[in-house]
Amino acid sequence: MATATAVALSLAVLSAASGTATADDLDTEPAYLSVPGLSGAQTRALSADGFDVVKRTADGATTVIGDAKVADRLRDRGLEPTVLDTVYKKVSTKAALGEYYGGYKTPDLHFKHLDDVAAAHPDLAKVYDIGDSWLKTQGQGGHDIKAICITKMADGDCELSPESAKPRFSVISQIHAREIATGEISWRWIDYLANGYGSDETVTSILDTTEVWVVPIVNPDGVDKVASGGDSPLLQRKNLDNSHGDCGGTQTGVDLNRNHSYGWGDAGTQPCSETFQGPSAGSEPEIVAVEEFFGKIHPDQRGDGDAPAPDDTRDVMISLHSYGEYLIVPWGHSTSPPPNDSQLRALGNAMAESNGYQVGNPSQTVGYLASGTSDDYTYGTLGIASYTFEVGGQFGECGGFLPAYSCVEDLWTLNQGALITAAQNAKAPYQL
Repeated sequence: MATATAVALSLAVLSAASGTATADDLDTEPAYLSVPGLSGAQTRALSADGFDVVKRTADGATTVIGDAKVADRLRDRGLEPTVLDTVYKKVSTKAALGEYYGGYKTPDLHFKHLDDVAAAHPDLAKVYDIGDSWLKTQGQGGHDIKAICITKMADGDCELSPESAKPRFSVISQIHAREIATGEISWRWIDYLANGYGSDETVTSILDTTEVWVVPIVNPDGVDKVASGGDSPLLQRKNLDNSHGDCGGTQTGVDLNRNHSYGWGDAGTQPCSETFQGPSAGSEPEIVAVEEFFGKIHPDQRGDGDAPAPDDTRDVMISLHSYGEYLIVPWGHSTSPPPNDSQLRALGNAMAESNGYQVGNPSQTVGYLASGTSDDYTYGTLGIASYTFEVGGQFGECGGFLPAYSCVEDLWTLNQGALITAAQNAKAPYQL
């Protein structure tokens, strides 16, 4: 059985290799810990008891984030954690004002970026305030949540109405605050489109025929907390709703990607769980905002009950997450296949030709069910082709939730083609 000294030594070796810590940091610096041979019930129990459970493989190997004290708590339960990798990566560049951890952008910079793009390209872009973060609803600061629409403008384009002349492709990111590379990919996707129109044939074709909508930061309060750690970002996953109790550290809040109002109810019920689903479906203002937003830009094409969306359904939605290099299809809340399963997987496989990600539902990829998710909501409620991308691998400088900023460009390049494929197929995603 591993000892606390062994865990600390493992952390020391990994930290020395990545240049992120000294011996003084070993008791508190988080690491990715592997716990072998757990059943699904054991994994769920860890999550319910406040452990930060990341994934579970088919053989029961479960990844938990924690420091030496967390490793001791796992051993107290008769488990044998080993260290996989450090969480923090080497910071090679001093962050500029409004940035953190080598160059990652705060919500204020992300939302300013949207306004700047719209001001520079009024013939292509329009920005909307789609709702408020939890702190703003409480009069405690917080943020407006913003979305940008990009297309070659014609009369009636980029309006908050599902009756649009053009098909629509929507992207959301950082619903989980600590998945910091995802907002940066959205930033680059926006710039690629806005700056490429008229000079890039692919971009021009997309924007002449399709509206692209992006919400780069769904959880801005959470991202502010992440960024407050500077070169050691805090691992806040959830929003900052503390009305259900203060759990301390980064465990207070509601998991927004378990709070959607379709397929809700089988995630964490303990407020200090990282997957706490909230007191009711759609209880959080951030989820109210994005669900209303989706309903305003995407027509309801699903039908009743288990009826599939028709073959001529239009529109695609992608929710960017990290990590694992997975391209996830619905359902998250059930192991049963959705009625459009083969069609969803066909487009998923087409996108995976670009990024090489494994295509499957949550049980086949991250290794657990996930209720109340964004893609279950947009597919289940509206019928549109919906996906989750888990961006990046697990190990090394470019792995995990907090990859080095120097890795962002490669992560964007790897996923650029998949986003293009989604946009090009928004007119008829079920007809590949």
